[in-house]
Amino acid sequence: MDSIFWLAATAAFGAVEAATTALVSVWFAVGSAAALIVSLFTDSLGAQFVVFAVVSAIALGIMVPALARRRKEHAPPVTNGSPLTIGKRGTVLRTIQPGELGRVHVDGLDWQARSDTTLSAGEKCEVKDVDGAVLIVIPVPAEVSADSGQS
Repeated sequence: MDSIFWLAATAAFGAVEAATTALVSVWFAVGSAAALIVSLFTDSLGAQFVVFAVVSAIALGIMVPALARRRKEHAPPVTNGSPLTIGKRGTVLRTIQPGELGRVHVDGLDWQARSDTTLSAGEKCEVKDVDGAVLIVIPVPAEVSADSGQS
């Protein structure tokens, strides 16, 4: 009778894990499978629960640090990309007045931008900083932008 209980518990925990895919019950499935094996050799329900608890705790103790290490190894990418644009040059799409937002094209994408000086549409600019998803740009002198077009 105990074997049927542990078989059902293993199946239930496995089904919950399959339905969620969030690693919420896989260690309980492992623990109940171990208790199922123990139930084949002993009728002691207390021993079976101890095995369930210990094996579940061991599985949890092994998996959580391993998953944490894996998460650190695969750091999420920068989602808005703006820190990656610092130092890049682009073109002003919509005139930027001091204290107002304009638009620039940098690194293949259009961005909102601010500047301390007026930048006209078509003018070259360089990203000096970011504020959230807004780029802080400065003008690129004409001779510098002409030189960079030749390289």
